[in-house]
Amino acid sequence: MQRKFHTSVFSLPGAFLVGGFLLFLAVRQLRAQSSNQYALLRKPTVSKTQIAFSYGGDLWVVDRSGGEARRLTSDIGIEIDPVFSPDGTMIAFTGEYDGNEDVYVIPTAGGIPQRLTMHPGSDQVVGWTRDGKRILFRSGRDSYSRFTQLYTVSVSGGLPELLPLPMAVEGSYSPDSSHLAYVPFTNFAESWQRQRGLKHYRGGTASPIWIAKLSDSSVEKVPRKDSNDSSPMWVSNKVYFLSDRDGPVSLYVYDPSTKQVSEALPSNGVDIKSASAGPDAIVYEQFGSIHLFDPATGKQNAVNIHVTGDFPAVRPHYVNVAKQIQHADILPTGARAVFEAHGEILTVPVEHGDIRDLTNTIGVAERDPAWSPDGKWIAYFSDESGEYALHLSTQDGMGEVKKISLGNPRSFFYSPTWSPDSMKIAYSDKRLNLWYLDIEAGKPILVDTNPYDGANFNPVWSPDSRWIAYTRQLDSSLHAVFVYGVEDKNLHQVTDGLSDAASVAFDKNGKLPLFLRQHRCRTYARRKHGRVQDSCNA
Repeated sequence: MQRKFHTSVFSLPGAFLVGGFLLFLAVRQLRAQSSNQYALLRKPTVSKTQIAFSYGGDLWVVDRSGGEARRLTSDIGIEIDPVFSPDGTMIAFTGEYDGNEDVYVIPTAGGIPQRLTMHPGSDQVVGWTRDGKRILFRSGRDSYSRFTQLYTVSVSGGLPELLPLPMAVEGSYSPDSSHLAYVPFTNFAESWQRQRGLKHYRGGTASPIWIAKLSDSSVEKVPRKDSNDSSPMWVSNKVYFLSDRDGPVSLYVYDPSTKQVSEALPSNGVDIKSASAGPDAIVYEQFGSIHLFDPATGKQNAVNIHVTGDFPAVRPHYVNVAKQIQHADILPTGARAVFEAHGEILTVPVEHGDIRDLTNTIGVAERDPAWSPDGKWIAYFSDESGEYALHLSTQDGMGEVKKISLGNPRSFFYSPTWSPDSMKIAYSDKRLNLWYLDIEAGKPILVDTNPYDGANFNPVWSPDSRWIAYTRQLDSSLHAVFVYGVEDKNLHQVTDGLSDAASVAFDKNGKLPLFLRQHRCRTYARRKHGRVQDSCNA
């Protein structure tokens, strides 16, 4: 039977339906920041007297000694990648003023930003020429694939000029402008792995730093093995850069005269995210705060910055979360549904009743709700404690929330799956592990580990709650069906692994796992009536 959710207006504290749209009041606590402890100050740049950075999608300027920052831009789009001109009077940056990333320049004292590039693709600021007359930026405007090249454009506008390099991402001119220390290609794999919570990629696209002689495009390679090197900065006669060659991303220096690389500043375990060189200092971003490094002395200091403003995005406001629904489940009786939306867990009636915001938390993310078969509990993951734990809330939100730690090492968890007796929950984590938890015991039990990333276990429980069936990959990368006994803790592979298996399920008697099986076919070609045909024998 098809069910429709009621669309009348419900006057609720925090959440209601209007015309079929789920709305609730998003309240964010606005703290008076005495320092940048709670801020995420991004992409800093430094001049003789000031530091500029991006925060909340806008550009800000502050004295090098710290203090109260002054907002330089306030457009609805994002402004990022600020770089001071050599004399410190202007800032070039990447802006989205007209719905596209282009190169802009603005006086350091403030004023109207001037747009310098007009291409429909993305143009992103990298730096300045040494004479301060042109801005260096990267663009894929002439690319036939996904690589970018470096261009310069005059501060007064005009047509960009291509540097004599086949591809490049970042760059810094030598003091005499005869050479360019640059990153030749983007690390696609590293970017993908960072999105998935992984780091220290060591494959073929790990990014190096090369030094190009611009007169003939010949290159000298900065010594490395397989590290990810970035953010080259030519300071005096040496090239500083960021690298993960010894673990966390730290600051290194290369001396072209001796051909030696040494560590200039250790990161002490926390990656340095970005760095930029000024006339006599390097400014860098680490864990959301800004630091200054003096190449002459080798010392660094944190810059205490106050960031205050109206910040309309964090004031209490109504949010239409209809397009933010991530996961959903339904009460076994079909009377209500539960949704994850905007970091909250909400239940919605099919016909009559109110929306219930079960969590209504500020600055906390709740995910993956699942309704227990007996209808009494809703399980979800919450980072309320700072690390994700399993929370169990009564379906009406009136009782005390049960909070169960999922142990060490801390992780990111997915897809809680209730057992039919509503006493156990199976789930997986980002480390490719499958777990189950006896709610009364409160101790996670490891079931199995997938050898490859990118596949889900999709566990199902037997009707008597004694077995967990699921699929995982073998060393061959084909999926096989496994069954785990909750009582005896034994694991059984029930398919031979010679074909791919998926979508496992128990029959109504709970004795035989059912699944879809795809035979591995032997494909061959034969000629018939002058045409080649493919055939497959299963």
